[in-house]
Amino acid sequence: MAPSFDFSNRWVKDTQKGTPVVVTMENPTFSVVEINGADAAFRPVEKTRGKNAKQVTWFLFLKAYHAIGCVSWLATVMWSLLGAIRKRLIHRERVVLESEKLEKGMLFRVIKVFLVSSLVVLVVEVVAYLQGWHFGNPTLHIPRTSDLKGLMHLVYVSWLRFRAEYIAPPIQALSKFCVVLFLIQSVDRMLLCFGCFWIKLKKIKPKIDEDPLKVDDIEGSACNHPMVLVQIPMCNEKEVYDQSISAVCQIDWPRDRLLIQVLDDSDDESIQWLIKAEVTKWSQKGINIIYRHRVVRTGYKAGNLKSAMSCDYVKDYEFVAIFDADFQPNPDFLKQTVPYFKDNPELGLVQARWAFVNKDENLLTRLQNINLCFHFEVEQQVNGAFLNFFGFNGTAGVWRIKALEESGGWLERTTVEDMDIAVRAHLNGWKFIFVNDVKVLCEVPESYEAYRKQQHRWHSGPMQLFRLCLPAILRSKISAWKKGNLILLFFLLRKLILPFYSFTLFCIILPITMFVPEAELPLWVICYVPVAMSFLNILPAPKSFPFIVPYLLFENTMSVTKFNAMVSGLFQLGSSYEWIVTKKAGRSSESDLMEASEREAKSYMEQQKIHRGASDSVLVESYQCKEHKETSGTPVKKANKIYKKELTLAFLLLTASVRSLLSAQGVHFYYLLFQGITFLLVGLDLIGEQMR
Repeated sequence: MAPSFDFSNRWVKDTQKGTPVVVTMENPTFSVVEINGADAAFRPVEKTRGKNAKQVTWFLFLKAYHAIGCVSWLATVMWSLLGAIRKRLIHRERVVLESEKLEKGMLFRVIKVFLVSSLVVLVVEVVAYLQGWHFGNPTLHIPRTSDLKGLMHLVYVSWLRFRAEYIAPPIQALSKFCVVLFLIQSVDRMLLCFGCFWIKLKKIKPKIDEDPLKVDDIEGSACNHPMVLVQIPMCNEKEVYDQSISAVCQIDWPRDRLLIQVLDDSDDESIQWLIKAEVTKWSQKGINIIYRHRVVRTGYKAGNLKSAMSCDYVKDYEFVAIFDADFQPNPDFLKQTVPYFKDNPELGLVQARWAFVNKDENLLTRLQNINLCFHFEVEQQVNGAFLNFFGFNGTAGVWRIKALEESGGWLERTTVEDMDIAVRAHLNGWKFIFVNDVKVLCEVPESYEAYRKQQHRWHSGPMQLFRLCLPAILRSKISAWKKGNLILLFFLLRKLILPFYSFTLFCIILPITMFVPEAELPLWVICYVPVAMSFLNILPAPKSFPFIVPYLLFENTMSVTKFNAMVSGLFQLGSSYEWIVTKKAGRSSESDLMEASEREAKSYMEQQKIHRGASDSVLVESYQCKEHKETSGTPVKKANKIYKKELTLAFLLLTASVRSLLSAQGVHFYYLLFQGITFLLVGLDLIGEQMR
């Protein structure tokens, strides 16, 4: 009889006794021998097993230590976040928020409705989950019991049917529409990147056959330089006025063929004194510079430029270069831009690229640098190379004065006067050139408040301009494909569709689909394509690749401000006419600081001579300027703000992330979680410059 192979009883009784050995015989009969002897060969095994037990114990202790460390780290982060919230709430009671008018709009009320609804539905879904009911299937068996539990089950099943039949279809239709817009915009982005790659590959860039300013005759060299007018519009720019005036006054151009206009719209008398003193200082050094101040500040920057162009002496000049108060052009700026106009009578604008002195100041400036590098390296360069048209950036550009006059000059009808004049000049047949190699130093906003206001103006103005320019575009004599480029690409796709689908798809539809699983978005919409587009956006700034994930999350966060601005501009709401000067910090590059110190050392004796020979009125004026500078230099206590729309959306996304856990949706959960945290940080103004 064959022996039994059931050794389970023996193993259960004593698992430490011996080792089973199977011996196979040649004949059909075989046997199993179990060796249980306590030989010396088996004794070291017992000792080794003891050591393994100790190792396991220490391993478990190590795991517990790491777990406690992670928990303590999370607790520290949460405690710091709660402390930041408490400070924001305390400071909010003391600071009058200028942005509360925008927060109390229709968009904020709609977001609050979505938040309250999501919280109610989340409670229902959690109760259903704890009761073991199934999700997402409206064809459940309806219970006939009359108790409370059965009634709740009946209500839940009715909700599932109502959700599948009435709520899911419109959400699916809207999501499909937004996905189509998303794909169209992604194709446009890919084509722009391909155009930039083609420019790099073929080395396409505007060229000058010969240097038109190079003349062998030294005495007649100045006559070969055209008359250039330089304008520096500013308004209460106390932090940066001296940098821009100093940089412009050092431009390498014949002094008798250059005039600098400092167009001051400041309403603070102390700042006016400072700017006047700076202009007087450079005027006494032989620079042809004029100070202009408007008593009535109408039309903002457009009104300021329009007033300056109405001067009688402007007719003697052929070109005008414009620099905002924080821009610091290199001395050879005009020599690198003005020569493109020679033998090119159809050229109306030469636009230079921006470079930023504070791009590494904080996370906010790094993320702005990514966007602006893509704008100049890809958008402006491709449109300039293949279409000879792009939006004027408002500064760091040289205009042919004839092009400005024939296009109607500066108009005060919108807050984007630079885009307005560019569109009208394009409709009149003028061509533009973008010079990517010429860079002008400037600043990007370091605080979220300043950046938010700037983005609101940049996205409300184009929609306001689109309403005004559409009839003129349709009536213009330009070709049909240029009209299509202006209407479909320049205005609709890049100014209207982009903020619309970004906000609607990723901030509203995506969290709603967590509560309506029938309309769930595919994974490639929320993950693969956005990451690929972010990768393309970050290509012009390769050093910023470590910030690709924060960039993607922050762009979705900014879609709230851009969408709100787009709607206000399209429907001409009150906030679309707001113009708030972007706050500057007065940053300077290291080379600028070195040059400034050298200039101060070299010009010390000259300043002494100037003060000795100056009139009494100039001395009194400089003395008053110093007093104003001392009194106005005291720091003003400020506090960070709280942004309600961003905070409400943060709670909406975090609520949706909790609901995604019930459905075991991993990627959706992580996306909603991190996006909600990003909204929370932005809503508490924890990104960018921190006020004390």
